[in-house]
Parts: sequence; C-alpha cells; structure tokens
Amino acid sequence: MRLLALALCLLALPLKAEEVVLGLSRDKVAITATFEGSEILIFGAVKREVAIPDIPLDVVITVAGPSLPVSVRRKDRRFGIWVNTDEVRLDAAPTFYAVATTGPLDQVLSATEDLRHRVSIPRAIRSVGAASMAEDVENFTEALIRIRRDQDAYQLLENTVALDEQTLFRTAIRLPANLTEGIYPTRIFLTREGRVVSQFETAIDVHKVGLERWLFTLSREQPLVYGLMSLAIAIAAGWGASAAFQVLRRG
Repeated sequence: MRLLALALCLLALPLKAEEVVLGLSRDKVAITATFEGSEILIFGAVKREVAIPDIPLDVVITVAGPSLPVSVRRKDRRFGIWVNTDEVRLDAAPTFYAVATTGPLDQVLSATEDLRHRVSIPRAIRSVGAASMAEDVENFTEALIRIRRDQDAYQLLENTVALDEQTLFRTAIRLPANLTEGIYPTRIFLTREGRVVSQFETAIDVHKVGLERWLFTLSREQPLVYGLMSLAIAIAAGWGASAAFQVLRRG
C-alpha cells in the first residue's frame, strides 16, 4: 500500500515541460599580467517533453561576479572645495554583473519574477541595512550602477540572445580586464509572457595564475615579506633610474 501511495504521488507531480541544456565556451578564466578581458560564449538548447507551445519563449542570462560590501560617498562643494558629505554602505553588490536577453528586459521578465529571482541590475544589489544611513538610498545605488556601467562592470545586453526555432540559444558576454577573482554564477531563465518556466545555473571560475597568483598569495599569507620585497624593488628601481639618468647626462 505504501509503494502504491508513493507511485500515485509521483504521478501527481507535474512534469517539467521545458528544461535548459547548457554549454560554455570556457568555464575557467585565467588572470595574467597581460590579461585584457575575455569573451564568454554561452549557448544551449531547450529540451522538451511536449510540443512547442504557441506562446513564444524568451531567454534571460545573467553572469555575476563575487558580491562584496561597498561604500558609496556623495560629494558636495563646501567653501570652494569638494568634500564628502554623506556615505552609504551597501550590504552587497556584485563586482561584475551582466544581463543578456532575447528582448527588452521589462517585456521578457515581469516585475514580480524580477523581485523573486533578483535578475535586473538594481535587484542584484542588496541594500537592506542602508536605509538607516540616508533617506535617498536609491540615489546612492543608482550612482554605483552608473559608475560601474562606465567601467563596463555592469552590462544590460537587451536583444543580444539569439533564439533559433524556439530551441537553440546563444550569446556572448564580454568580461572586462579588471575582474575580481572568484566564482561567477551563471543563470539561465526560460520565460514565457514574463513568467519564469524553467531555470538552470552553472559557474565560471576566475582565478589568478603564474606570478600574479604567487604575489597575491604572498601578500595574504606573508605580508611582512611581501612588504619588504616591494620596498626592495622600489629602491632598486629608483637607483636604476637614477644611474641611467646620470649616464645620459654624461653622454
């Protein structure tokens, strides 16, 4: 009887009509001294157990860097000079965030689903504790978004996801040179009429390699040695520049 009841419960569960089968051109990004950014190709297919519905499907893809607390300061002109007047500390903001879609974001994803899954750039920033620091917290959040957009760290890429025959999708996201090391969660949402019908998540590993990795580890694990080595290099560089200048003057 228990087996029969379990079987009936399983049959009562809804089958997933559409699922994402995903691929990445690369799931690891190495940061070196000559790193100037990288382009990640995200592609995949929609696996179905039923016929393609008449209502068109849309795809939303997000790539997020590590989230860290960040302080945003407002400057004002006082007595002829610019000084910091207000400061808001946001709980967590992704160091990199990109949203790519098959159409305008407000059309392919409803506000309710955006709130639930935190897809848009403003929703990806958490500022719960910032409300007590200033009345206009939204202005500080908008300023952070504007600054990081100018740095290519925040990207809204509407109409950049190609969807062929309602089955195959692909897009390319450019990672800038100033990446923060860590795991970059990558999410894919299938939406229909603004509602999420399926989602999939994977990750991209961004890490330093070679000399950069060694210096980063040394600065964290042996800061005294790292400081002395940096001082020695600075002295040697200064002495070398001075000696070269003296040679040029004599010549």
